[in-house]
Amino acid sequence: VLKRLDASLIGGGGKVLQVLTATDSTKRTTTSTSFVTASNTLSVDITPSATSSKVAIWISTVIGNNTEEAQAISTIYRDSTNLGDSTKGMLDTYNFEGTTRQSASLIFLDSPSSTAQLTYQLYVRGTGGTTEINYNGGKGSIIVMEIGA
Repeated sequence: VLKRLDASLIGGGGKVLQVLTATDSTKRTTTSTSFVTASNTLSVDITPSATSSKVAIWISTVIGNNTEEAQAISTIYRDSTNLGDSTKGMLDTYNFEGTTRQSASLIFLDSPSSTAQLTYQLYVRGTGGTTEINYNGGKGSIIVMEIGA
């Protein structure tokens, strides 16, 4: 027996409401051991349409450190809030010998509970030497997507 189903009773969450992106193909470096802005252009401002929305963030770049036995650590910030661990960030690369560079992808689903403008951005730090992103003109990118509840 088939029964009629009222479509208004089915939840409509998970719809993509907006997608924003930015890229950077300039090599950026820092000697900071504290998290700093990796690139002002690997940054996206988004204003969620509802406090119940989720924000998905994808960042891709090449990251490395030029000092043996040093780490290049990366994370995502929402405004001034580190969305990763306060010291370990979200991704950690370790240089065993010479200079190490590798592809890095950070993915995070945020629940900001806000309808104010928010800035999502890549931040990096090293444990010594020089930390760099977008090595040799490689292109870094950030994608930020609002997902309705």
